[in-house]
Amino acid sequence: MKLNFQNRRVLVTGHTGFKGAWLSLWLERLGANLAGLALEPRTERDVFALSGIGQRMRDYRADIRNLTAVLHIFAQEQPEVVFHLAAQPLVLPSYEDPVETFATNTQGTIHILEAIRRTPSVRAAVLITTDKCYENREWLYGYREIDPMGGHDPYSASKGAAELAIAAYRRSFFHRSGSPAVASARAGNVVGGGDWAEYRLVPDIIRAIESGLPLEVRNPNAIRPWQHVLEPLGGYLLLAQRLLEAPERYAEAWNFGPLPHSIQPVYAICNAFFDYFRQNTTQAKDHPGWREVSAPSQQHEASLLMLDISKALHRLLWRPVLTFSEMISLTADWYARYRTESVWSLCVEQIQTYEQLWTERCGQIFADRTTL
Repeated sequence: MKLNFQNRRVLVTGHTGFKGAWLSLWLERLGANLAGLALEPRTERDVFALSGIGQRMRDYRADIRNLTAVLHIFAQEQPEVVFHLAAQPLVLPSYEDPVETFATNTQGTIHILEAIRRTPSVRAAVLITTDKCYENREWLYGYREIDPMGGHDPYSASKGAAELAIAAYRRSFFHRSGSPAVASARAGNVVGGGDWAEYRLVPDIIRAIESGLPLEVRNPNAIRPWQHVLEPLGGYLLLAQRLLEAPERYAEAWNFGPLPHSIQPVYAICNAFFDYFRQNTTQAKDHPGWREVSAPSQQHEASLLMLDISKALHRLLWRPVLTFSEMISLTADWYARYRTESVWSLCVEQIQTYEQLWTERCGQIFADRTTL
């Protein structure tokens, strides 16, 4: 099977964000007739801004909390495929503004579902939530798609509630023949070039390297399912293709996580990035590295979270392809080069590299496009 997005009308919500921009870059490479709906990018260094992908798609500015605006864009675009990534994506800010977090992640997702329901052109939709949507009991094994939704913090709870809304819409409105095929996708801690969000580990590492100051780490022993951003995005693309081909078989929830070798503690990621920059650049030769810090009032964050990806492995025939060192190298290489090279070409080069590795290790599903 090969992915077929050539000339398909595709709408990406959250396309100015980190994952949304990388997905838009990949869809443009796959020949999609592409539009995006999002707020302004957070910084001028975001991968969306630096790559110029917004100039190669129809670029709408709207807040998904505004149902009227969302419906207008859907009516104008008449998309065939929808990828919903717009969100308030961080745990710690959800404590600072839980109302915005629930309004964006839960009610905003409901607005996207309602727009899908009212737009006859939509055939397939992949709505992205998070691995944190599960009721986390810090088990030593991965959460399966059938495990209960939950969440200690407002962010996690808002995503769990979004999953419940997706399931309710699917059972109430999208179960008939000819209805849009709607799936949800749950992925974890993604890394990759062009992420500058606050409260995220890799952007904090890069800021520390660029400033020469030690990195302050809150919870170095916390274990996370790390993966390069292209890994789950490849899963989303494959899932959308499956929804178009056999909607009755794939319109459900899916986990996209790493293989066990990439389920690592925070300190391992820190050490790997500092080692890469010390060995391959002049930016961190004498950098002091990282140090642990904590505060008595520190908000709750889970220390252990893993996903079971058996369902995607066996039914979608999707699997992660990057080793832990390849994940680190691909990400660090982007940050080492983005100041001096074309970010568009750099991103496309990394997408090509990933496609080649996928082909070598999993088989050919990407179209043969070799130009930058």
